[in-house]
Amino acid sequence: MTMNNSAQLLEDSLLLIWNNRNSAERLELMKKIYHPGIAFFETNDSDPIIGFENINILIEKLQANWPPSFNFTLIKPAEVNHTIQLISWTLGNQGELPVASGSDIAIIENGNIKSLYLYLDVEKK
Repeated sequence: MTMNNSAQLLEDSLLLIWNNRNSAERLELMKKIYHPGIAFFETNDSDPIIGFENINILIEKLQANWPPSFNFTLIKPAEVNHTIQLISWTLGNQGELPVASGSDIAIIENGNIKSLYLYLDVEKK
């Protein structure tokens, strides 16, 4: 979990934290990947979700609505531009059409994710 010239932090956030169904394990991983004051911006119309505990509660609520087989999968390797990381993902059962897709953008500070922004793909009708 080092930054160097890769976007490993953001990949770890998605694959190790958001896919993890164990609350205690998620919290421990957050301490390694996230800044203690992390802010997660779910939508432009909502207040940020601040801190490990609150993000962990959000993940727990979301996972309660998903089958246990649902996972986030990378669409392509994450990208980095200085202190900004970008990842594109899908959510669903492996080998089936995803139920959701989107991108996350992370702001890195002192080797941890300080801010995390969700961009959910929404079909235009």
